[in-house]
Amino acid sequence: MLGEYRIVGRGASEIAASVERAVGAGELEPGQLLPPMRELATELGVNPNTVASAYRTLRDRGVIETAGRKGSRVRPKPASTARGSIRVEAPPGVRDLGEGNPDTALLPPLHDALAAAARHNAQAPGLYGRAPIDAEFARLARAGLDADGVPDGPLAVTSGSLDAIERILAAHLRPGDAVAVEDPGWGSLLDLVPALGLRPVPVALDDDGPLPGEVERALADGARALIVTDRAQNPTGAAVSEARARELRAVLARYPRTLLIEDDHGHAIVDLPLHALAGVTDTWALVRSAAKAYGPDLRIAVLTGDTVTVDRVLGRQRLGPGWVSRLLQRAVAHLWATGAVDPNAVARSYGERRDALVQALAARGIEAHGRSGMNVWVPVPDETGAVARLLHAGWAVAPGARFRMSAPPGVRLTVSDLEMDDIEPVADAVASAAGPAPARSYG
Repeated sequence: MLGEYRIVGRGASEIAASVERAVGAGELEPGQLLPPMRELATELGVNPNTVASAYRTLRDRGVIETAGRKGSRVRPKPASTARGSIRVEAPPGVRDLGEGNPDTALLPPLHDALAAAARHNAQAPGLYGRAPIDAEFARLARAGLDADGVPDGPLAVTSGSLDAIERILAAHLRPGDAVAVEDPGWGSLLDLVPALGLRPVPVALDDDGPLPGEVERALADGARALIVTDRAQNPTGAAVSEARARELRAVLARYPRTLLIEDDHGHAIVDLPLHALAGVTDTWALVRSAAKAYGPDLRIAVLTGDTVTVDRVLGRQRLGPGWVSRLLQRAVAHLWATGAVDPNAVARSYGERRDALVQALAARGIEAHGRSGMNVWVPVPDETGAVARLLHAGWAVAPGARFRMSAPPGVRLTVSDLEMDDIEPVADAVASAAGPAPARSYG
């Protein structure tokens, strides 16, 4: 069972340390089955409760996972290479549609907002002991959430949406817990979950969001959390429809102890209404980032949720960075207050290019998805071959492996850098690289 390695120790801490050393040294490999507790207790001459305590410690540290009668195994290690590194470098002369950045022409200039924040700081300097959330930022953020029907709740500010999601997961879950995630889904999130010692459970989706049956299956199998992208889902462009939201709320109502995290990724860049799921479960949070509409370097996200969740996030934040720069909060508040971004105009700009590409591909017999946001997802039979052929044709795209767990192969194209004159050449290149694909769900 363990090959040449022998677990040693008399106390629970010694036994746990023996296993952890072996895992770190590679003597116990990911997926390797550990001895049953009673068997190991007999071998070591200790009480089975001692071994049970050691295994519990190892589970809490994310070293092993237990699957009931199937026993305990060494957990798969988090990927040592982030999914973001699975990319295609665009050489000179090749257009890059794989980065996933917003159209810089649609981002607002920041000098007025930053200057206004600096003037405010001169009058009321940001110092230790001050409230972590700027009052004007909080007022405007809450007003926006209220307008979209998000349940009332306290606010927190984090350094982007991934920071928010990490803090929310850490506030409620322990290593070994299962988290239901969209598949295909945001690559950074698919990296984060196992890095926290949590177990990602793939949930298939269509253009209207996660499939209710898939969510039901994941929660029934023990997933303690569900992460949903409400709009402009990365990479597929899915957006939760009103009908789908009703179905998902019905599922969640049967599992009220689920931690629900919603990432409103499309806020201020889509014109589809928000159909939030928040409020059905006991613990929930909804996150909005400024990155896509106002600029990725504005590392600001606002989250709201139930009182316990937000209190835990704020409490842990106080022990680390303390707060997110109130200068940046004031700058974002100024952008909001002055209407620096017209969400309808931004949504129209992305939508015209996205819809044109999806329609051009359909005319060539190629299935593509892109209901909202800035991305188009194209299922392909041979992902590696399609990426290589597109590169040869002068277009770099994002390999689907960055976003998939068990979903079929695909590629992601970001329309931010496309002009309308580019649509037909891109569609021709994709059709040549991918070939006609049978209609299917991309989940």
